[in-house]
Parts: sequence; structure tokens; C-alpha cells
Amino acid sequence: MSIINNINKVFDHRIRLGIMSILMVNEYADFNMLKELLEVTDGNLASHAKALETAEYIKVEKQFIGRKPNTRYSTTKLGELEFKKHIDALEKLINKH
Repeated sequence: MSIINNINKVFDHRIRLGIMSILMVNEYADFNMLKELLEVTDGNLASHAKALETAEYIKVEKQFIGRKPNTRYSTTKLGELEFKKHIDALEKLINKH
């Protein structure tokens, strides 16, 4: 088995890696929190969040707080499992050399 077998292409981009890292240690994060922590544009964050949602690694909840729309993200069980496998694979790759 190749040492890169469990490296997941969905997490290849640093923004997706950042989104998942934040969500793994928080119950949820809203759009603005992710945007500030990752220092990315609205469009960039939205497109990478959509890719993670399409893969069913995160779930998206849209709600209103007062009169303002709020988009909240959290990991799915599948997302948590796949992200842990990805991190384990990276650690094995690093420790191999």
C-alpha cells in the first residue's frame, strides 16, 4: 500500500484544510468567524465550503439572527472520520522520512 493512499484530495487546498481544522475543535463556526480566522474573501470561503458540503464533510445551517442572515457550519460524522484519516496519513508520511 502506498504511503499516500489515505491522503484525501478534498483537503488538498489550504482553505479547506483550515475550515476543517477550525470545525474539528469547535462545535460550529459561522461564515464571518471562518472568514476572519482564515483571512479569505467571501467568494473564496464560499466556494471551498461548498466543496466540503458537496463531499458531505460539513453541514450548513442558514438562519436569521434578528434580521441578519447567518450561515453556520459544522462537521458531519463522515467529515470527521475522513479528516482524521487524512491527518493520520500526513503524519505517517512525515514520520516515514
